[in-house]
Amino acid sequence: MQDPNKHITIPYSDDILASAGLSVSELASIARLAVAAKLFAEGRLSLGQAAKLRGVGKVEFMEQLSREGYSVVNLRVDDAEDELRFAHD
Repeated sequence: MQDPNKHITIPYSDDILASAGLSVSELASIARLAVAAKLFAEGRLSLGQAAKLRGVGKVEFMEQLSREGYSVVNLRVDDAEDELRFAHD
């Protein structure tokens, strides 16, 4: 069984937090959103998988993506063509 509590460590110093005006939890939240958004944008994770990585539901994740300027639609050309064919049938 896969361990659902795996972690990634990002080294930082107190001056990074001070310069950015962030708490540890705020930095962790930003990092988690950035990783989930990047993997979703690259098509490496589905919307649901990325939302799960972020720790929120799909709708909330889509809202966060939109606020941060990421596209919430992530269809490859082949996928879009399949969707259009399905819609016309």
